[in-house]
Amino acid sequence: MKNYSDFKKRLLKDKVVRRAYKQLEPEFAIAKIIIEKRLEKGLTQSEFAKKIGTKQSAISRLESGNYNPSLRFLEKVADALNLNFVISLSAKI
Repeated sequence: MKNYSDFKKRLLKDKVVRRAYKQLEPEFAIAKIIIEKRLEKGLTQSEFAKKIGTKQSAISRLESGNYNPSLRFLEKVADALNLNFVISLSAKI
């Protein structure tokens, strides 16, 4: 195996893995945005946690994509990063 991209491509050939990966996309997309914006602002996880009134470990779990945050928590995160927090639901086609 040469690199992560090759490894990922090989894994995603499996239908079960591909389905699970697709289901996790929203969580990882949110985590990616939060990490990028926090770093753009030059904040450590500890500094960011203090800014929104939580612990560094909560930020670490959020950024790992292995955390199911409340909507209120996500609102605090978005506010601290000067982001709009928008929820959208639509019918499946």
